[in-house]
Amino acid sequence: MKKLAYLISLLLVLAPATQTFGQKTDNTLRNTEHAKKSVAKLGVGSKARATITLNDGSKVKGYVYSAGDEDFVIRDRKTDASTTVKYADVKSVDDNRGHSVARNVLIVVGIGAAVTIAAVFGAILRNER
Repeated sequence: MKKLAYLISLLLVLAPATQTFGQKTDNTLRNTEHAKKSVAKLGVGSKARATITLNDGSKVKGYVYSAGDEDFVIRDRKTDASTTVKYADVKSVDDNRGHSVARNVLIVVGIGAAVTIAAVFGAILRNER
């Protein structure tokens, strides 16, 4: 009877650990699939620029040269050195297509235009009094 009690106690202690391990595996699979989709969305070629953040915190910057089932190759734009990255090692994929720079320039221009228009209307209203 004591052996059965010890066995049940051991199973109760180990049950949360097995659930945590299963969740980590599910998260790893989800992250891998998300990385595959992100790289596929970028495409391949010199216009498929990206910054890849790896699980260890390091970053790889360049363009996607080729993509396979288990990994992809990213090449540095300046040195043309290639790095093979496994999808399982990817934490995040950020595309560097230059849209953020254009967006920021348009925001600054828009704010400048709004300030200029407000100043002109303020001057006109002051002159009418």
